[in-house]
Amino acid sequence: MFSKLFGKKSEDEPLKDAPSIMGLRLGGSFEVDPLLFKLIESELVTKGAATTHIIKAAGIAEFGGAWVFRFYTDDDAFLQVIADGGKTDTHVVDVKLFYFYDTQDISTKKVWDTLLNEQMGTPVYGLEGQSYERVWTSASNYHNPVPMTEKTYDSDGESSETDQFTMLFERPISDGRTESLFLSAEETVESGNLSRCFVLSTGITLSPSQLTIHG
Repeated sequence: MFSKLFGKKSEDEPLKDAPSIMGLRLGGSFEVDPLLFKLIESELVTKGAATTHIIKAAGIAEFGGAWVFRFYTDDDAFLQVIADGGKTDTHVVDVKLFYFYDTQDISTKKVWDTLLNEQMGTPVYGLEGQSYERVWTSASNYHNPVPMTEKTYDSDGESSETDQFTMLFERPISDGRTESLFLSAEETVESGNLSRCFVLSTGITLSPSQLTIHG
Protein backbone atom coordinates (compact mmCIF):
# COMPACT_ATOMS: atom_id res chain seq x y z
CA MET A 1 0.00 0.00 0.00
CA PHE A 2 2.74 2.46 0.92
CA SER A 3 4.44 1.93 -2.45
CA LYS A 4 1.26 3.13 -4.13
CA LEU A 5 1.07 6.18 -1.94
CA PHE A 6 4.57 7.50 -1.73
CA GLY A 7 6.05 7.62 -5.23
CA LYS A 8 9.54 8.93 -5.88
CA LYS A 9 11.94 8.93 -2.94
CA SER A 10 14.58 11.46 -2.01
CA GLU A 11 17.34 10.73 0.46
CA ASP A 12 18.03 14.42 1.11
CA GLU A 13 15.36 15.04 3.74
CA PRO A 14 16.30 14.44 7.37
CA LEU A 15 13.89 12.76 9.72
CA LYS A 16 13.51 15.96 11.75
CA ASP A 17 11.67 17.62 8.85
CA ALA A 18 8.73 15.23 9.12
CA PRO A 19 5.46 17.01 10.02
CA SER A 20 4.12 16.90 13.56
CA ILE A 21 1.02 18.26 15.30
CA MET A 22 -0.92 17.53 18.52
CA GLY A 23 2.03 15.45 19.69
CA LEU A 24 1.64 13.14 16.70
CA ARG A 25 4.98 12.39 15.07
CA LEU A 26 6.83 9.87 12.98
CA GLY A 27 7.81 6.95 15.22
CA GLY A 28 5.20 7.80 17.83
CA SER A 29 1.90 6.08 18.50
CA PHE A 30 -1.71 6.73 19.42
CA GLU A 31 -4.72 4.85 20.76
CA VAL A 32 -8.39 5.11 19.85
CA ASP A 33 -11.03 4.50 22.51
CA PRO A 34 -11.95 0.80 22.08
CA LEU A 35 -15.49 1.49 23.26
CA LEU A 36 -16.07 3.59 20.16
CA PHE A 37 -15.48 0.65 17.83
CA LYS A 38 -17.53 -1.69 19.99
CA LEU A 39 -20.49 0.65 19.61
CA ILE A 40 -20.33 1.32 15.88
CA GLU A 41 -18.13 -1.29 14.18
CA SER A 42 -21.11 -3.34 12.98
CA GLU A 43 -22.22 -0.32 10.94
CA LEU A 44 -18.82 0.43 9.38
CA VAL A 45 -17.35 -0.86 6.14
CA THR A 46 -14.04 -1.42 7.98
CA LYS A 47 -14.03 -4.44 10.31
CA GLY A 48 -11.50 -5.49 12.92
CA ALA A 49 -9.92 -2.05 13.26
CA ALA A 50 -7.02 -1.84 15.66
CA THR A 51 -7.19 0.54 18.61
CA THR A 52 -3.40 1.00 19.02
CA HIS A 53 -1.36 2.41 16.13
CA ILE A 54 2.35 2.98 15.52
CA ILE A 55 3.12 5.84 13.11
CA LYS A 56 5.31 4.61 10.24
CA ALA A 57 5.13 7.66 7.95
CA ALA A 58 3.89 11.24 8.09
CA GLY A 59 2.65 13.54 5.33
CA ILE A 60 1.56 17.14 4.89
CA ALA A 61 -0.27 19.03 2.14
CA GLU A 62 -1.78 22.47 1.67
CA PHE A 63 -5.45 22.26 0.85
CA GLY A 64 -7.50 25.37 0.06
CA GLY A 65 -5.94 27.53 2.77
CA ALA A 66 -5.81 24.69 5.28
CA TRP A 67 -3.13 22.13 6.10
CA VAL A 68 -3.67 18.40 5.92
CA PHE A 69 -1.49 16.27 8.22
CA ARG A 70 -1.52 12.51 7.76
CA PHE A 71 0.04 9.91 10.02
CA TYR A 72 0.25 6.48 8.37
CA THR A 73 0.19 3.50 10.70
CA ASP A 74 1.16 -0.15 10.91
CA ASP A 75 -2.50 -1.19 10.54
CA ASP A 76 -3.14 -0.01 6.96
CA ALA A 77 -4.67 3.18 8.31
CA PHE A 78 -3.96 6.88 8.56
CA LEU A 79 -4.95 9.54 11.06
CA GLN A 80 -5.80 12.76 9.24
CA VAL A 81 -5.64 16.11 11.03
CA ILE A 82 -6.93 19.30 9.37
CA ALA A 83 -5.50 22.59 10.58
CA ASP A 84 -7.15 25.77 9.27
CA GLY A 85 -5.07 28.94 8.96
CA GLY A 86 -1.89 27.58 10.51
CA LYS A 87 0.06 24.50 11.53
CA THR A 88 -0.26 24.53 15.32
CA ASP A 89 -2.55 22.64 17.69
CA THR A 90 -4.80 25.68 18.07
CA HIS A 91 -5.59 25.58 14.35
CA VAL A 92 -6.90 21.98 14.38
CA VAL A 93 -10.52 21.75 13.21
CA ASP A 94 -10.98 18.08 12.33
CA VAL A 95 -9.47 14.67 13.13
CA LYS A 96 -10.43 11.51 11.27
CA LEU A 97 -9.14 7.95 11.32
CA PHE A 98 -9.20 6.35 7.86
CA TYR A 99 -8.61 2.79 6.76
CA PHE A 100 -7.54 1.96 3.22
CA TYR A 101 -10.34 0.07 1.50
CA ASP A 102 -8.86 -0.51 -1.96
CA THR A 103 -6.13 0.67 -4.32
CA GLN A 104 -6.70 0.28 -8.06
CA ASP A 105 -4.06 0.72 -10.76
CA ILE A 106 -4.99 3.17 -13.54
CA SER A 107 -3.40 1.88 -16.72
CA THR A 108 -4.69 4.28 -19.39
CA LYS A 109 -5.32 8.01 -19.74
CA LYS A 110 -8.88 7.29 -20.84
CA VAL A 111 -9.65 5.53 -17.55
CA TRP A 112 -7.93 8.35 -15.63
CA ASP A 113 -9.92 11.07 -17.42
CA THR A 114 -13.20 9.23 -16.91
CA LEU A 115 -12.43 8.85 -13.21
CA LEU A 116 -11.72 12.56 -12.76
CA ASN A 117 -14.35 14.00 -15.07
CA GLU A 118 -17.30 11.64 -14.58
CA GLN A 119 -17.00 9.35 -11.56
CA MET A 120 -15.34 10.90 -8.51
CA GLY A 121 -17.42 14.08 -8.16
CA THR A 122 -20.96 12.75 -8.44
CA PRO A 123 -23.50 13.78 -5.76
CA VAL A 124 -23.69 10.21 -4.43
CA TYR A 125 -21.06 7.44 -4.43
CA GLY A 126 -21.86 3.80 -3.72
CA LEU A 127 -19.66 1.31 -1.85
CA GLU A 128 -20.63 -2.14 -0.58
CA GLY A 129 -24.33 -1.38 -0.93
CA GLN A 130 -24.05 1.88 1.02
CA SER A 131 -24.72 5.35 -0.41
CA TYR A 132 -22.39 8.19 0.55
CA GLU A 133 -23.32 11.80 -0.17
CA ARG A 134 -20.74 14.28 -1.40
CA VAL A 135 -19.61 16.67 1.35
CA TRP A 136 -18.10 19.39 -0.84
CA THR A 137 -20.70 21.53 -2.58
CA SER A 138 -20.70 22.78 -6.14
CA ALA A 139 -22.85 25.10 -8.24
CA SER A 140 -23.21 22.25 -10.73
CA ASN A 141 -24.26 18.66 -10.28
CA TYR A 142 -20.69 17.43 -10.71
CA HIS A 143 -17.79 18.60 -8.53
CA ASN A 144 -14.32 18.35 -10.01
CA PRO A 145 -11.87 16.53 -7.71
CA VAL A 146 -9.84 18.93 -5.55
CA PRO A 147 -6.06 18.79 -6.16
CA MET A 148 -3.29 18.79 -3.58
CA THR A 149 0.32 17.64 -3.39
CA GLU A 150 1.34 15.63 -0.33
CA LYS A 151 4.92 15.41 0.85
CA THR A 152 5.44 12.25 2.85
CA TYR A 153 8.32 11.19 5.10
CA ASP A 154 9.11 7.65 6.18
CA SER A 155 11.05 6.29 9.14
CA ASP A 156 14.30 6.15 7.13
CA GLY A 157 14.23 9.93 6.68
CA GLU A 158 13.35 9.62 3.00
CA SER A 159 10.60 11.70 1.42
CA SER A 160 8.33 11.64 -1.61
CA GLU A 161 5.67 13.75 -3.29
CA THR A 162 2.34 12.57 -4.65
CA ASP A 163 -0.14 14.63 -6.67
CA GLN A 164 -3.65 13.81 -5.53
CA PHE A 165 -7.12 14.66 -6.84
CA THR A 166 -9.58 14.16 -4.00
CA MET A 167 -13.23 14.00 -3.05
CA LEU A 168 -15.00 13.47 0.29
CA PHE A 169 -18.33 11.73 0.93
CA GLU A 170 -20.17 10.64 4.07
CA ARG A 171 -23.20 8.71 5.24
CA PRO A 172 -25.06 8.78 8.56
CA ILE A 173 -24.68 6.01 11.14
CA SER A 174 -25.98 5.79 14.72
CA ASP A 175 -25.81 8.47 17.46
CA GLY A 176 -25.53 11.29 14.93
CA ARG A 177 -22.16 10.02 13.69
CA THR A 178 -21.06 9.65 10.08
CA GLU A 179 -18.81 7.29 8.17
CA SER A 180 -16.62 9.12 5.67
CA LEU A 181 -15.49 7.92 2.26
CA PHE A 182 -12.36 9.57 0.90
CA LEU A 183 -11.46 9.14 -2.78
CA SER A 184 -8.02 10.01 -4.12
CA ALA A 185 -6.75 9.69 -7.68
CA GLU A 186 -2.97 9.77 -7.29
CA GLU A 187 -0.07 10.15 -9.70
CA THR A 188 3.69 10.06 -9.26
CA VAL A 189 6.67 10.24 -11.57
CA GLU A 190 9.62 7.96 -10.86
CA SER A 191 12.62 7.65 -13.15
CA GLY A 192 10.62 9.39 -15.87
CA ASN A 193 7.72 6.93 -15.61
CA LEU A 194 4.22 8.10 -14.71
CA SER A 195 2.27 5.92 -12.28
CA ARG A 196 -1.41 6.41 -11.44
CA CYS A 197 -3.79 4.76 -9.02
CA PHE A 198 -7.19 5.25 -7.40
CA VAL A 199 -7.34 4.94 -3.60
CA LEU A 200 -10.56 4.48 -1.60
CA SER A 201 -10.54 4.90 2.19
CA THR A 202 -13.30 4.87 4.79
CA GLY A 203 -13.13 6.56 8.16
CA ILE A 204 -14.72 8.13 11.21
CA THR A 205 -14.36 11.47 12.99
CA LEU A 206 -12.67 11.39 16.40
CA SER A 207 -13.19 13.73 19.35
CA PRO A 208 -10.32 14.63 21.72
CA SER A 209 -11.68 12.24 24.36
CA GLN A 210 -11.52 9.33 21.89
CA LEU A 211 -7.84 9.79 21.04
CA THR A 212 -4.80 9.24 23.26
CA ILE A 213 -1.45 10.31 21.78
CA HIS A 214 1.90 8.89 22.87
CA GLY A 215 5.04 10.83 21.94
